[in-house]
Amino acid sequence: MRASASRHLAPLMTGVLLALLAGCGGSSDSGSDADSSLSPASASSIAVVTSTNVYGDIVERIGGGREKVTSIIGNPDQDPHSHEADTRNQLALSRAKVVVENGGGYDDFIDRMLHSTDNSSAEVINAVEVSGKAAPAGGELNEHVWYDFPTVGKVADRIAVALGKAAPDAAATFIQNAEDFKAGLKPLEAKEAQIKADHGGAEVAITEPVPLYLIEASGLTNATPEEFSEAIEEGDDVSPRTLRDTLALFTGKKVEALVHNEQTSGPQTEKAERAAEGAGIPVVPVTETLPEGEDYLGWMTANVDALASALDK
Repeated sequence: MRASASRHLAPLMTGVLLALLAGCGGSSDSGSDADSSLSPASASSIAVVTSTNVYGDIVERIGGGREKVTSIIGNPDQDPHSHEADTRNQLALSRAKVVVENGGGYDDFIDRMLHSTDNSSAEVINAVEVSGKAAPAGGELNEHVWYDFPTVGKVADRIAVALGKAAPDAAATFIQNAEDFKAGLKPLEAKEAQIKADHGGAEVAITEPVPLYLIEASGLTNATPEEFSEAIEEGDDVSPRTLRDTLALFTGKKVEALVHNEQTSGPQTEKAERAAEGAGIPVVPVTETLPEGEDYLGWMTANVDALASALDK
């Protein structure tokens, strides 16, 4: 499903309710819902709101403890596309010094809430804008840029600058932390290059475009009918003909692997999984948000390793 699908924001709080909520909140960490974050950051910390815990974790790596992150989408069982923002999210945004959103239509609820709050001083980082990526001619932009490691490096740099503006005394530390984080991206890019060297040109199938940047950087070809992945992303039914053509990729053993988004599963994707497994084709599960207990670099290392392992079988 695409983030441009309809979302309905909850009504904004009255001033009285806002004051009540402000006085009764608890703390929040990156990777948890904003529902658990109502208390203001301490005087020495920088209040940061991110649309998902993916960006929340990156902020924490760079902030080094000087930040207090609220990740609005932090539950791996949630579908970010269908999230309905609430008044607690609005409150967190009203206090933020830095906001990190994905952009590209993925998390429009952030922009809507920003337009509804009086917090005009927050530094807003839009990952799609930072990436410089644009929709291909006659196509649509793949907004899942956190699977593109060069983009993540650029976002890390922007986060370091934004945190430095909020806490100038620690600006040099943030820059160094971003450099350290980016150094952790290099092995991931090396793994992609190795997959390309070993399996460049191999065809794979997907259920949604979520992992496409990883697949393309690894030199692989997406053989999935565009109508199938688009329908799954939009939450629409797949036509019988398109489903038949997709399943034929597996029964005919035309692809080396199926890369499947676990967070948006349904009858049609389950049929694709069963067809792949029945044909002995490896299924590589991926997610859109950070699994519980994981950090970004470890999560992406597991994703790249799983793809390489599947292709080596």
